[in-house]
Amino acid sequence: MNNDTLRAIPLGGLGEIGRNMMVLECGEDVVAIDAGIMFPKEDMPGVDFAIPDFSYLRENRERLRAVLITHGHEDHIGALPYLLDEMNVPVYAPRLAAELIAVKLRERRLLSESRLNAVRPGERITLGDAFSARFFRVCHSIPDAMGIALDTPLGVVVHTGDFKIDHTPVDGEPMDFAALARMVGDDGAFLLFSDSTYAEIEGYTMSERAVGEALDRAIGEARGRVMVATFASLISRIQQVVNAAVKHGRKVTVVGRSMVSNVRMAQTTGYLNAPDDAIIPMSRARNLPLEETVIVATGSQGEPTSALVRISNGDHQDIEVVPGDTVIISASPIPGNETVVAKTIDNLMRQGAKVLYSRVSLVHTRGHAAREELKMMLSVVKPRYFVPVHGEYRHLATHAALARDMGIPRSRAFTLQDGDVLELDAQGGAVVDAVRAGPVFIDGGRALEVGDAVLSRRMRLARDGAVAVNATLSAQTGLPLTDPTAVFYGVADLEDYETFSIKVSKHASSALEELAGERLDLEQLRARLSRSVADFLYGETRRRPAVLAVIELV
Repeated sequence: MNNDTLRAIPLGGLGEIGRNMMVLECGEDVVAIDAGIMFPKEDMPGVDFAIPDFSYLRENRERLRAVLITHGHEDHIGALPYLLDEMNVPVYAPRLAAELIAVKLRERRLLSESRLNAVRPGERITLGDAFSARFFRVCHSIPDAMGIALDTPLGVVVHTGDFKIDHTPVDGEPMDFAALARMVGDDGAFLLFSDSTYAEIEGYTMSERAVGEALDRAIGEARGRVMVATFASLISRIQQVVNAAVKHGRKVTVVGRSMVSNVRMAQTTGYLNAPDDAIIPMSRARNLPLEETVIVATGSQGEPTSALVRISNGDHQDIEVVPGDTVIISASPIPGNETVVAKTIDNLMRQGAKVLYSRVSLVHTRGHAAREELKMMLSVVKPRYFVPVHGEYRHLATHAALARDMGIPRSRAFTLQDGDVLELDAQGGAVVDAVRAGPVFIDGGRALEVGDAVLSRRMRLARDGAVAVNATLSAQTGLPLTDPTAVFYGVADLEDYETFSIKVSKHASSALEELAGERLDLEQLRARLSRSVADFLYGETRRRPAVLAVIELV
């Protein structure tokens, strides 16, 4: 590939919320922007989260110059430890994002060998012969969020990262449009990648400062204990909670492993400012009157193992909901998480808590640009080519239509899907190929690809239940020594489990007698018995529960 052509290859984040990763290729150089996770949906039983498929990067690891990070949210940095475990490439990130990444790498014992670099706005980074990068400040719901301007032989490529236009941000650092305008120059950018998450929303996004006022009001009016659930990386939101707690004479304690780690890091680095003794450990907080405490917890997305969900289920070791508690969920449900978040809210209310969330109270605002802000970005960058990123397909398509309304021809606005290979030059562009880009599911540290047998079996168990058939056979004859037994797990709509169990037992006994003369090894026998029982169950119930055959020879 020569330097007259630029390739853009999304490995995640297009057609979905999360798992953000964009790969750019020019000449012999490859760079990646972000490496995030996607939170599991209801159809992903037992999955912790999903990461991008790194197959294309593995094939091109000798050409991969760096990973550039826009900000410190999980959907942009969460997959980095898995990538760096395979490929020790340089990482360039804003300072807060670098600190959050360091926490993750330290936990996985990768930090000492990593090449993690904190960057400042405007600093130029050379990445091989084809690329150099400069970062520019944007507003988002986390401090130190930045966009990236890449100088290439074809012109400037701009990636906004997640952004909104906030004139009164909590950290006092508004978006630096002047720097961005200087970077793209009078002729505009060659290519723009722009955040599409709220491309359907008219107008402008509300300032973070308004949320701070709502949190202050909610904490000030609460009669009992206050719990606030938010993302562990949402440092500016945590700062607003601390400010309100201090104002109203309350102490703050944090729960949830990631929340504790991130708050400690943010205090150490100065991104979270709190008076001495304002943030205290749980061991001290439990001895205070409830009306003098604020608990900041993970679990705003209904994650099964998070602190808030365990509290709502009544199985947290330190915290039990009591009538008079106020619970503030300061986040909007990520698409796909609405049901589990609603269940968490219901469970908290059943126990007597007052719950404030985005539908009933102004305790959260979007961190993403609405339509008027997206128009402003297009006007400043003036791109020749446009690719909407970060959003489900309808968000991308809506953003592409908005770009066309702003004067970008249809032939230069590309609505891509994960894995598409977009090739651009001075004359035009087209999708010329596709690479592997499906989600890779992480379960307890193990990677499960789409179609993995383990995940398929879990889905089947969740849908149809399971039946365990236990049989004891003679080692000499292969015949049953006793009647097999059948135990049902989660198989619905059986009129009488005991009667049906007898039916299955008799069928299994007959099947084993027929198989006895075939001289099968034990594994073959288990497989044939499982298949026979599964067919019998389908004939009787029109269901296909998973069948586990346990056979003992004596």
